[in-house]
Amino acid sequence: MSDGAAETLAAAAVDRMPGKPAVAVGERMKVLAAALGEGRVRRDVPLAPYTTFKIGGPADLLFEPRDADELARALLAAREHGLRHFLLGVGANILVGDKGFRGLVVRNTARAMTVDRGSGRAWAESGAIVYPDLIELTVGASLSGLEHYVGIPSTVGGALWQNLHFLSPPPERERTMFIEEVLEEAEILSEEGERKTVGVDYFEFGYDQSILHHRDDAVLSATFRLAPGDPERLREIVRENLAWRAERHPPLDTEPSAGSIFQKIEGVGAGRLIDEAGLKGTRIGGAMVTHRHANIVINAGGATAADVRALIAHVQEVVERRTGHRLVPEIAFVGEF
Repeated sequence: MSDGAAETLAAAAVDRMPGKPAVAVGERMKVLAAALGEGRVRRDVPLAPYTTFKIGGPADLLFEPRDADELARALLAAREHGLRHFLLGVGANILVGDKGFRGLVVRNTARAMTVDRGSGRAWAESGAIVYPDLIELTVGASLSGLEHYVGIPSTVGGALWQNLHFLSPPPERERTMFIEEVLEEAEILSEEGERKTVGVDYFEFGYDQSILHHRDDAVLSATFRLAPGDPERLREIVRENLAWRAERHPPLDTEPSAGSIFQKIEGVGAGRLIDEAGLKGTRIGGAMVTHRHANIVINAGGATAADVRALIAHVQEVVERRTGHRLVPEIAFVGEF
C-alpha cells in the first residue's frame, strides 16, 4: 500500500490473527522491536504533524523505515503478527480521527533516489518526495517527464497509488498528464508477501485509480523512463505549473488541507456544485470551505476531525437537497473518530 487512500484499506486490517486473541500494545512493542530493532518503534505518537491537514490523534505505535528493505520488513512483521497497520507518506488526502490509530503506523521515509542521464531513467524508493526532491533531481539532469507534477504533495508510492495527474503543459494545458505515462517498472511487496518487479500494466491505472486500491500490495521503489529536455523549458514548466496551482489551491503552510474533499463528477464538477450552493466560507469549528476552491476544506485554526466530518456532512446535505447530486468523499478516513 502507499500514501493517500491506501490508508483506508490498511486501517481496515484485522487487529489479530484468525483464532488468536488481540495483542496488547506492550506485547506488540516487543514483537516489533525483535523484528525492526530496539528503539526504532515509538509509542503514542501524535499524527497531526505528519498530515497535510495537521489534524489527528496519536498512533499506538510508529515506525519510520529508512530504506525499502526496512519498509518490507515492517510490513511483513505487521502482517505476520496480525497487527492493524497503515502506510503513511506525506499524509495528503487523508483525515486522521481525533482518537488516533489503534495499531502500527509505518511512516515511509525510504527516500533514496538516483538518475542516469545517459539512459534517461530515474529510480526512487517509494517514500521519496515527488516535489521538490525527485523533480529537482530529474530537471537538474535535463530529463523531462516529471516536471508536470510540481506542487502536488505526494511520495512516489502515493503517486502510483493514485496515478498522479496534472493538467499540463502550459500554457495550453490541453490534456491531463498521468504518472503512468513515464513509469517503466516498480518493485512491490505483494499481498502474498513476495518481493517482485512489475511493469506499468500491472497497476491497471485509471483516473485516481490503480490496482493498489484493490490489493494489499506495497510499492517499494519505482523506475521512470524520461526524455531529454531543454533545461530552460523544463524550468519554465515548473514555474508556470506552480503559479497555476497556487492560484487555485490554498497554501498548505498557512491553510492546511487534504486537497480535494469530494470525488470528481464528470461533466458537472463537485466544486462547481458546492460553489453554486453558496457554501464557500462555510465554517464549522475550525474547519472551513475555502474561498479559493469550493472542493477544499481547510484547517482554519484548531480544527478537529469531528469539525471536518461535520462540515463534509453539511456540504453533502445542502448540495443533495439543492441539486440531487450526492457528493462522495475522495479522502480516506483513518483511525478512530
